Amino acid sequence: MKLLAIDTSTEACSAALLIDGNISKRYEVAPRKHAELILPMIDSLLTEAELSLQQLDALAFGRGPGAFTGVRIATGVIQGLAYANDLPVIPISSLATLAQSVAAEHEHIIPAFDARMSEIYCGIYHTNPNGLVELQGEEMVLKPETFSISSSKPYFGIGSGWETYHEVLRQRLTDTLIVCDGIRYPTAEYMLPLAIDAFNRNQAVNAES
Repeated sequence: MKLLAIDTSTEACSAALLIDGNISKRYEVAPRKHAELILPMIDSLLTEAELSLQQLDALAFGRGPGAFTGVRIATGVIQGLAYANDLPVIPISSLATLAQSVAAEHEHIIPAFDARMSEIYCGIYHTNPNGLVELQGEEMVLKPETFSISSSKPYFGIGSGWETYHEVLRQRLTDTLIVCDGIRYPTAEYMLPLAIDAFNRNQAVNAES
């Protein structure tokens, strides 16, 4: 399979290209520069692989939640490329992508982004036997002091929400949180396995959608 994925939903900007199991990628933490970076990243990956967009099977992008402008950039870029080249599109949750980045080490994961205005975007994910994360319930936006979970399983916290509201969230999850890492951002590389699974489940959409 040949698949291009991008994510610009947070401070990080990334693109990844899968070609029959081989992955090449670009990544840079550069707030407010995503519009400048993402197209050159895509062009660089395709040039390096000696591929054209028409040779791809599908495009994937981080649909959020995340920064409004960043999500708009990824959506607009992918929609334009897909429409011009008649390619199917696979929208992937940015929270799921972040959770997938630690799925090999953790079975139960709570990714959280700082949503500003004293709120977080978050979700509760479990890693299935195939190594892919699955959302439990729904993604949420809420005040960190109201977050709760009815489980005694050991959860790993990851994302900027944990960095900003570390103390509050730790107090809310005293009995279930094993450790947290607030430094990481979602990257297109970890979107790829989720996108392949969605593609195989016929969950791709057309550019107009």
